[in-house]
Amino acid sequence: MNASPSQNDGGSERQVRVQRPQRNQIEWRDASLDQLIPRDHRVRAVWRYVDSLDVKPLYQKIQAVEGRAGRDAVDPKILLALWMFAIIEGISSARHLARLCERDLPYMWICGGVGVNHHLLSDFRTEHGAFLDHLLADTIATLLHQKIVTLETVAQDGMRVRANAGSSSFRRKKTLEDYRREAAEQVRKLREDSDDDSDNDSSNTRRQAAGERAIREREERVEAALKNLAELEKQKEQRKKGSSENARCSTTDPEARTMKMADGGFRPAYNVQFATDGETRMIVSVAVSNNGSDGGQMAPLHKTLSERYGKVPQHYVVDGGFATIEDITQVEKAGSQVAAPMLHEDRIVKRGGDPYAARARDTNEMAAFRQRMATDTAKEILKKRPSIAEFPNAECRNRGLQQFRVRGLEKVRAVSLWYAITFNFMRMMTLKLI
Repeated sequence: MNASPSQNDGGSERQVRVQRPQRNQIEWRDASLDQLIPRDHRVRAVWRYVDSLDVKPLYQKIQAVEGRAGRDAVDPKILLALWMFAIIEGISSARHLARLCERDLPYMWICGGVGVNHHLLSDFRTEHGAFLDHLLADTIATLLHQKIVTLETVAQDGMRVRANAGSSSFRRKKTLEDYRREAAEQVRKLREDSDDDSDNDSSNTRRQAAGERAIREREERVEAALKNLAELEKQKEQRKKGSSENARCSTTDPEARTMKMADGGFRPAYNVQFATDGETRMIVSVAVSNNGSDGGQMAPLHKTLSERYGKVPQHYVVDGGFATIEDITQVEKAGSQVAAPMLHEDRIVKRGGDPYAARARDTNEMAAFRQRMATDTAKEILKKRPSIAEFPNAECRNRGLQQFRVRGLEKVRAVSLWYAITFNFMRMMTLKLI
């Protein structure tokens, strides 16, 4: 910017000098992208971490090889680093990330002149769930071998994250069947029009193909919704909760379910479960379901992490919603001691009852759990639950895990793994492990 001529400040004889922008001035900047990024910028730490990873499974999927025609593929390490850094900065949109790669220096530095678009970024985020799962497991297994992660105490907590589907997309069985018939009729008419149309230029053919594809995709979503609706009706009948005729399913995300959220409202959502190590506060396992209740979620995740790491946690800490007789029995039989609050403890005490006394329906493991929770030692362990289990939930929400931008359990789990891996990276930075 250059100084402007003196200007009267309006109403006085005093002449002021100001600097004005000179946007037509040509300048030469002899600096590389690497020189423009400070040495202590955290984007460099992200790249060092990603560059140290074994990404052979991702390279094996690339079809562009030496000696064959075709465009070079974008290095998967670039896409890994982009998404990790984006999550750190609270960015969850592939389109927004693609724009940042063209105008924001840290993202441009990661790309290093390699072009990316939002389609590539979006597909990469959801197509490699198995790799992300193995990456999470390998990281924790390495830290477990180094005795940094102990798995002596593990806490599990769930959070309901809004689905991409809207509440207005939920329909009952009769409406879904009507949609299916309409879609089939539209496909039939399009094909008849295509056969009768003498104008077969390429643009018209493309339009017809696009129209058929759109209707076919809608038909597939309706079919998936009807399939999921049958499961919902069966669940309602088993729970005897309302009429199965009132069951509804989304036409845009058939696997999403309406759940009660933290603010008391009901919205389409998924239930994301994190199991967290009590020593390092790092996420050791991830599960995602479309069941709005935490009941029945503890035993499967406990079994997964015990088998994966070859170690059964000594203490398994959960909230009261997880404390069903079936889950506690299974986890206690596996060798862990469950710590959970007693449901309706104050109400039972007011009635003169003992919340820690065995019940008629209790198994031996459940009765032992109740007796143990009456001790001060168990209560002290339970007090640690918020600092262990709720910490990663809060961090992930603060970094953008408020609503999924993808649809379906498989893609939702892949996105949840992205957040878990990035959270663990930040924890390793804090603990000075990398």
